[in-house]
Amino acid sequence: MKILVVDDEKLLVKGIKFNLENEGYTVDTASDGEAAVELARGGDYALIILDCMMPKKDGLEACQEIRTFSTVPIIMLTARSEDADKLMGFESGADDYITKPFNILELKARVRALIRRSTLKAPAAPKEEEEPDVLRCGPITIDEKRRAAFKDGVEAELTMKEFDLILFLMKNPGKVFSREKLLDLVWGYDYLGDTRTVDVHIRRLREKLERNPAQPQHIVTKWGVGYYLAE
Repeated sequence: MKILVVDDEKLLVKGIKFNLENEGYTVDTASDGEAAVELARGGDYALIILDCMMPKKDGLEACQEIRTFSTVPIIMLTARSEDADKLMGFESGADDYITKPFNILELKARVRALIRRSTLKAPAAPKEEEEPDVLRCGPITIDEKRRAAFKDGVEAELTMKEFDLILFLMKNPGKVFSREKLLDLVWGYDYLGDTRTVDVHIRRLREKLERNPAQPQHIVTKWGVGYYLAE
């Protein structure tokens, strides 16, 4: 299983590579955003670790470009901890975010979690005999077992966290959840990010799954409260 690590701090890359290889992964490395995009385009990576601040093309630009052709899980690294920076990372399509300096054990735990969940997904369409694993609402179909989402029968390319969020809402139709509650139940562990992260993911889900994202019929806002799935 291959991982791509991209950062212009050579010692940091060397340390991450050493630790991940000790976990049994094959690790490729790069030091700038342009190289990251080219490697991501040509390599079959299980996960990418991408620094925000790099030469030639920064991590946010690289992440956005990678998202045009791949849903590979991406962890963003940054030397800054401001919520606005994290929000920009999620806007660009990142699945997770970790602030330097970090504990390598935490990084390895997040890598394992992201890879474990992403490898559950297969591209095959839902089958009738597996109906218990399939959830439907209007044009939206979710195949939980395959971690696949469809709009009007056409597969939508969701990031891992986008899938987690729509799956949670589909399993709880009609129930309104505040942004804080969704952060706690979907993002989980010790995530302390800005609640606007939820807004970003909801907007992206509407763009990918609603027939008219400007007037969503199913991924609905309860003004002043939060979001819910309308059946």
